[in-house]
Amino acid sequence: MALDTLDYSVLAALALAVLAYLTKGVFWGVGDDGTKVVSDSRDISEVVRDHNKNYVVFYGSQTGTAEDYAHKFAKELKAKYKLNIMVADLADYDFDTLNDLECVVSFFIATYGEGDFPDQSVPFEDHISNLSKGDLSNLKYTLFGLGNSTYEFYNGAAVKADNALKAASATIIGEFGKGDDGAGTLDEDYLAWKEATMDILKSSLNLTESDAKFEASLKITTLDPGEYEDGEVFLGEPDKSYLDKSTNLSLGPFDHAHPYLAPIAHSKELFNSKDRSCIHAEFDLSNTNLRYSTGDHLAVWPSNANEKVEKFLKIVNLWEDKEQVIEVKALDSTVNIPFPSPTTVETVFRHFKEISGPVSRQIVANLKQFAPNEKAQQQCDKLSKDKDLFAKEIHENKYDLSEVLSILSDGATWKLPLEFLIETISPLQPRYYSISSSSLSEKTTIHITAVVEADKFQDRLITGVTTNLLRNIEIDQNKESAKPHLTYDLKGPRNKFSPYKLPVHVRRSTFRLPTSPTAPVIMIGPGTGVAPFRGFVRDRVALAQQGKTFAKMVLLYGCRRSDEDFLYRDEWVEYAKTLGENFEMHSAFSREGAEKVYVQHKLYELKDEIMELIDAGAFIYVCGDAARMARDVNDTLCRIMSEKKGFSTEKAHEILKNFRTLNKYQEDVW
Repeated sequence: MALDTLDYSVLAALALAVLAYLTKGVFWGVGDDGTKVVSDSRDISEVVRDHNKNYVVFYGSQTGTAEDYAHKFAKELKAKYKLNIMVADLADYDFDTLNDLECVVSFFIATYGEGDFPDQSVPFEDHISNLSKGDLSNLKYTLFGLGNSTYEFYNGAAVKADNALKAASATIIGEFGKGDDGAGTLDEDYLAWKEATMDILKSSLNLTESDAKFEASLKITTLDPGEYEDGEVFLGEPDKSYLDKSTNLSLGPFDHAHPYLAPIAHSKELFNSKDRSCIHAEFDLSNTNLRYSTGDHLAVWPSNANEKVEKFLKIVNLWEDKEQVIEVKALDSTVNIPFPSPTTVETVFRHFKEISGPVSRQIVANLKQFAPNEKAQQQCDKLSKDKDLFAKEIHENKYDLSEVLSILSDGATWKLPLEFLIETISPLQPRYYSISSSSLSEKTTIHITAVVEADKFQDRLITGVTTNLLRNIEIDQNKESAKPHLTYDLKGPRNKFSPYKLPVHVRRSTFRLPTSPTAPVIMIGPGTGVAPFRGFVRDRVALAQQGKTFAKMVLLYGCRRSDEDFLYRDEWVEYAKTLGENFEMHSAFSREGAEKVYVQHKLYELKDEIMELIDAGAFIYVCGDAARMARDVNDTLCRIMSEKKGFSTEKAHEILKNFRTLNKYQEDVW
């Protein structure tokens, strides 16, 4: 059979994907503390031996958080005990020789979805799951898991790793640490685990402790005009291909290291409110081979707002030097740098560093050595040693780093080494959004639905990075008179983001409609939790228009008011006309009546129908708030099953847990 153009494109994309996978860590892997080894070997023990490493910190990360903690841990270990540490992505190596390592290893493993390993760490999971007793008898390890207790399988990936490693006779050092993002205690959970673990490591490995003063792993050189070519300086481009005018940027593979610069063909405001905003944005894929499936997530690569960048650079005394071109090199010739270089000071903090994120006690402790005055030094010492005081004074007030620096020093500027800032501040990560379009009806367009984060807190506005960027674009694109909360450089580096483009990539998801069209579907999604269900329904509309049949879909949707924040209100009416009796929508409005009505209340009202659908093999999907809504929905489903079937509450919970294992109960929650 002859191959058409699409076939060749797919083959080319697969070839590039294989090349990217094989070269990850060789040409474009980066590490924020200069400890990520560059090697063309995937044999873990060979790499460790060849580079004279005596400690390895592995990470399995989905969104970058586990990677960030791994680098923090490695940095402190290196500073305190002068260890020659290697930080490694679990995806970068094969583990047939894991038992040959003559050093202790630490694992930082995030849980994704229903107790799953991060996508790129699945080969590691497969490897350790197939080991036998004694296969890792020489391995000693520490383990910290990053999870969310609002999920059924809390820290599921790290639990699986611990069980598999122990079953293969590996020995854990210290306690298995579990960080809980759901309770908002992830950083404190890490600090408690880290302090205890380092004490045990110090004793068991006979380590000599030094003062943990900052030692740069990077060398920064300022460049004068004439020492660089303008076309070689990165101004926010994610990699070298964006500087090469001959490179076809429409071809993938596109992933967390190489995004597609997607035009926003259309955007609009969905709320009818003076105080709140929700943006619908449509990304055009027509000029690229990037594709998606209904239920996937779109990763949007943000930049920091103009106001945030200026405020930060001023408090760290870099505002006057913002256009200074710098070259960043690792002091160890075997490692890569954390972002493309040469670049400018402003570019680093506009495009690559999370300057608006929460501040940890660890950062405050590290700031003490650079305090501009005695009061700031005392404040750093006091806050970093008292977690309750830190929680009250810093965490609960939702201060970012600029605000913390200003508070600590009474507004005096800090002269922090640029190396310290680069190595201490977390990378600016992509934000993930449930795709609200259908790959059947919108083959070359991706829709996302995002509530703009701009919450009044005391006398300040707490703002989200990406959602306010989307709002700035929507206002500018539609020439509205409204003022954005924050403004951004919409043109981007060298005007590459003009008109209205953003770097994106697609993250594959298991949040999928059942493969069998005969299975009923129950969808529960208040607020922007309805986003993937819009895609699901549009999928079924496309199938209906092709004359295909399928089982019933029931959607339970909740918002505050029907006239204010009812997302896609008019669309649902049109879908119902096409789908007929195979589609039902039930709405809950929490601020229209005397009592608040939520989706779990509507779910219970429909208990007879819900039970009938479950008996008929229904798949249940929940999307939205994890802390309350998802848990309340789970409890309501248990109540319905208990009442209708006479089950005990414990048995009902067990049945739903089994549904999760079979992917008949899926959650996409945050």
